[in-house]
Amino acid sequence: MTAASKQLAIHAEGVEVDFGNGVGIFDQTYSVPEGTILGMIGPSGCGKTTTCRVALGLLTPQRGTITTLGRTPNRFTAGDRERIGYIPQQFVLYPRLSVAENISFVASLYGMSTRQIKVRMDELLAFVDLTEARDRLGQNLSGGMQRRLMLVGALMHDPALLFADEPTAGIDPVLRQRFWEYFRRLRDEGRTLVVTTQIVSEAIYCDYVAVMRQGRILAVDTPMGLRRRVLGGEIIDLTLEDPENIGRALATLRRWHDVVKSVRVAPNSEADLHVVVEDAREYLPEVLNRLENQRPRIVVASAAPLDVSYDDIFIRLMEEAQAPQEADHG
Repeated sequence: MTAASKQLAIHAEGVEVDFGNGVGIFDQTYSVPEGTILGMIGPSGCGKTTTCRVALGLLTPQRGTITTLGRTPNRFTAGDRERIGYIPQQFVLYPRLSVAENISFVASLYGMSTRQIKVRMDELLAFVDLTEARDRLGQNLSGGMQRRLMLVGALMHDPALLFADEPTAGIDPVLRQRFWEYFRRLRDEGRTLVVTTQIVSEAIYCDYVAVMRQGRILAVDTPMGLRRRVLGGEIIDLTLEDPENIGRALATLRRWHDVVKSVRVAPNSEADLHVVVEDAREYLPEVLNRLENQRPRIVVASAAPLDVSYDDIFIRLMEEAQAPQEADHG
């Protein structure tokens, strides 16, 4: 089943919650197909948490409409809420209860039996490396351990839809990788996840990415789609053997309008070209042939697709959004 043909776990159109003074979320239109991971990426204070709280029914939009699992969130029944898990940013479990007691309490709210709780708890504690801390009080856990405990609590009842608000904040890179592996496993089992993060590189783990700034969603696309949107395609990085051929190479490739979208000299270089095409791996051999078939021959010393980081993609999207505002105030 393609993403386009899947049912929508969340569908929002023109949603707005205005807290005043430019704070809130504005004109949000987005969809999350079932069985996918949507990553919401943006700086602190951009509205990621508010977006989640609206989809959870904890806030009611002043304008626009939203459905979550086919229902209007502020009209959820108890049964609807049992299909959803939520990891808020702040530690909200009981500091004077142990790890095991906190988890048992959360699980009991969903009617899980003692045996079900034990089996599920053992599995999840092992996953987040908290087995040996099961008897430690919540207030005596580090911030990273508290995040892991919150994840266990949110997953105990095996929800169909999981909201995780910056779940990897304050945890080490190894455990962060394991979180994402587990999230993707949940996705492969048919669950839907909405994960907020300020760590831009985590975009690669998501099926779709929503880039946010000042309460607005600037773009929603696949990770690869975001790259192509910002860059106009994919980039081939070419190094010529003879820098004196740079002018001829530029002219040759610029004439190839049906394949080459743009070509320019790479920054801080005299012999490197950045060639933008639809698919770098597909067109790289043809680009090389086009140059080396010239008379006299243009020899390419090296060529490879250019891997532009998601940090760079994110910065460019922020700059594109900022430019119209600066022009309005200019």
